Amino acid sequence: MKFQPIKPKKVSTQIADQIRASILSGDFSPGDKLPPERELAESFGVSRPSVREALNALASAGLVRSNQGGGTTVLSLVETASGNPLSGLIRMQQDRALDVIEVRKCMESWTAFYAAQRALPEDIRRMGTVIAGMEQNLEGLKPSEDLDANFHILVARSTHNIVWLHLMQNIFDAMKEFQQSVWRAVYITGEDHHMLYRHHRSVFEAIEARDAEASRQAMMMHLSFAEQRSIAFIRQTLAPEN
Repeated sequence: MKFQPIKPKKVSTQIADQIRASILSGDFSPGDKLPPERELAESFGVSRPSVREALNALASAGLVRSNQGGGTTVLSLVETASGNPLSGLIRMQQDRALDVIEVRKCMESWTAFYAAQRALPEDIRRMGTVIAGMEQNLEGLKPSEDLDANFHILVARSTHNIVWLHLMQNIFDAMKEFQQSVWRAVYITGEDHHMLYRHHRSVFEAIEARDAEASRQAMMMHLSFAEQRSIAFIRQTLAPEN
């Protein structure tokens, strides 16, 4: 057997490998910004040119994007180079959002199932913080749409499956404008806000109790409710004016 000489890895390659591992392990979600070059250089104990070279390699691999105004953003593993075409489709044809919700019912019921099996204590703590925030917002009926979206992403993150996380983030980015419109149009009364809170709390408590099947059922019930409200919203917006 003929052995090949061992070649030491470039510093920039080692940096890129560590950042890539952090992205693929879910430490950074799509849309998150990486620490600044200076901070990364200090953390790795290397020069800024080495960090810059590593970030350029990650950008070439489609994992991050360097922003014109500075900073580096983590990209979705399922987003195309031209952005998120699903977002444009929903904007042009609102009823397509119902297709997305149907997909979400299938996906998210199982993300909740696996989250109940795999969530770490810090995952439970993060979800609990969001639920507490939603409860606080019930006073004065403050909107919780951002907390709502964050909770669903945290459930996906708790599966520790990078594909689940990136798919969910991609779907939520595409649905953001539609979801905001639904929130403001059909979740109006105190009972609406309390019901949404109870739905999310039920999912959280089932995950916290490690009851995978109860988590799946609670998420399915919540998304079926959201589907009905979305149908009502679309009918309302498409109805001809008198």
